[in-house]
Amino acid sequence: MNPGVYYAALAYMAWGFLPVFFKQLIQVNAFEIVLHRMVWSVVFLLCVLTVLKRWSWLRSVARQPRVLVAFAVSALLLSANWTVYVWAVQNAHVLDASLGYFILPLVNVALGFAFLNERPRPVQWLAVAVAAAGVLWLTVQAGRLPWVALVLAITFGIYGLLRKLAKLGALEGLTLETLLLSPFAVGLLAWWAWHGQGALVQGDAATLGWLLLAGPLTAIPLLLFAAGARRLPLATLGILQYISPSLQMLLGVWLYGEAFEPARAIGFYLIWLALVLYSADSLWSARKQPLSM
Repeated sequence: MNPGVYYAALAYMAWGFLPVFFKQLIQVNAFEIVLHRMVWSVVFLLCVLTVLKRWSWLRSVARQPRVLVAFAVSALLLSANWTVYVWAVQNAHVLDASLGYFILPLVNVALGFAFLNERPRPVQWLAVAVAAAGVLWLTVQAGRLPWVALVLAITFGIYGLLRKLAKLGALEGLTLETLLLSPFAVGLLAWWAWHGQGALVQGDAATLGWLLLAGPLTAIPLLLFAAGARRLPLATLGILQYISPSLQMLLGVWLYGEAFEPARAIGFYLIWLALVLYSADSLWSARKQPLSM
């Protein structure tokens, strides 16, 4: 079997089990967790870059203001995505978070059409329409938009779009994003500590240990994903990405006891149907391409 399958599957499994990690930090504010995630991620990533001796990109990027602006915006989107995700896990919305990442591939189709002049195939448009019907059903059933899912899907979708336009490797890109935000994160954490607030002052050893783990737990799955993406066709990668929200959904229902009533399940079923259509179309297209060459 292609080793890329193992790398990508491990990355998606790690992301799928992230709720377990964030539940250990339920006593820490979600925004503070994200600040720690930025700081310890950049420390870990700088160590990795030092070992790999991959610093040449930084000099060239520093001379391109537009690239820095683009990555500053993507960093803000990523931090917003992280904050909403951690808040959702801490406040018993793991199911809503998983829904966001089920919707994400279909959001990518819409963004590609709107900003990259991509022309989705008819089955892909059908998948988007079915998913929209699922979101509409969930809105009517709950009496409000599933905002957690939509914010996660839209922020990460736009983040992915910006990263596609501002080309930089996964490791280098995340390093630049965390470097741009880490001065703010360090300053705010230091301010809280100076005033006797925050986990650095009030947290016990276990809490501090979990926060330190945020660095490698952010970077390692990304490195695994990058290794898998280089070895796999996009269609295969697109199927494997459902590992993560599927695990999150199972954790939400079976481990954390979140309600999954039949009425709510209908919305999920519609979105899963959309994903089946989307995945089948992607696989069919991937199988036809070698034949037409």
